[in-house]
Amino acid sequence: MAGSIYGSIFKISTWGESHGKGIGVVIDGCPAGIEISEEYIQKDLDRRKPGINKYTTQRNEGDLVEILSGVFEGKTTGTPISLIIFNKDQKSKDYSEISKIFRPGHADFGFESKYGFRDYRGGGRSSGRETAARVAAGAVARKILEYLGIEVIAYTRAIGNIEIDYDNFNINERFDNPFVMPDLKAASEAEKILDDAMLEKDSVGGIVQCEIFGVKAGIGEPVFDKLDSSLAKAVLSIGAVKGIEFGLGFEASKVRGSVNNDQMFIDKDNKIKKVSNNSGGVLGGLSDGSDIVFRAVFKPTPSIARPQKTISNSGQNVEIQIKGRHDPIVVARAVVVVEAMAAITLVDLILSNMCSRIEYIKNYYAKLS
Repeated sequence: MAGSIYGSIFKISTWGESHGKGIGVVIDGCPAGIEISEEYIQKDLDRRKPGINKYTTQRNEGDLVEILSGVFEGKTTGTPISLIIFNKDQKSKDYSEISKIFRPGHADFGFESKYGFRDYRGGGRSSGRETAARVAAGAVARKILEYLGIEVIAYTRAIGNIEIDYDNFNINERFDNPFVMPDLKAASEAEKILDDAMLEKDSVGGIVQCEIFGVKAGIGEPVFDKLDSSLAKAVLSIGAVKGIEFGLGFEASKVRGSVNNDQMFIDKDNKIKKVSNNSGGVLGGLSDGSDIVFRAVFKPTPSIARPQKTISNSGQNVEIQIKGRHDPIVVARAVVVVEAMAAITLVDLILSNMCSRIEYIKNYYAKLS
């Protein structure tokens, strides 16, 4: 299988299946001297792990990470970092009935068409469990960004048709509810929607908004590796994401250029500022020095317990009622996954940017002994 490696300089390779012995990631290109620990990585994994409330799958996984290589005496060594998370609570028998049936909304049919067979135990590599490896790698990337004064924060903007009200916005309250919504009133309304969906053996989708602070102007590449296109690729690679927009996004099609253009000025501290941020912090594929803002749309969880029509791999029309333990919504657990992919992408592009000018290279080389 190709396609399990992401990045150019700061490069990650995830491995493992939902119901295998474990999942993990190898990080290549991480600078030496970064302070990192299992405890630091675990904080992000705890935000993604299952079984934390009634709105997540009740699979009982501690998602405990172990550092196998690349860290010595609490600091990265510059060699490949290998991280592993052992699976503890696989119940593969829950999936035996679907071994010859393609689940609606899943990648089953595509996998079997491509490879001639598939790992039907929870979807194998196409399972959302693969994202735990991304979160572990993202924690290392986040630590690098901390050294640079860059912060990546995501939250749930909408669940179903319930969207947060920015008059009630309080980012410090996002972890005070099971949906990671920085608006407790909206979270309460979302709870009713989820309860109804669960009673009806159904699921709900939503929107995650990500905001990145402290990125200086000029990060990204102006053609194929644009900052926004790179972020889009990273975020769209998350299994349930079906769309992404930056800044004003699709609403930009409804306004004129005079409105969409972000006018600029020099403030009293002699710093370049913008009147608005319709660009979402990216112009021409490069960061423009303002906050980077994007939104990702997550589809409803495809594994639902109500009867659905589908087909078998022998070409028969059948009905399926999916069993097992599944999230009625993936958005809340996906917030930290979005942060992880954004952090990984930023680190990779920042490292790439270090060779964009000859003076950067000369300054570095002059410091070598």
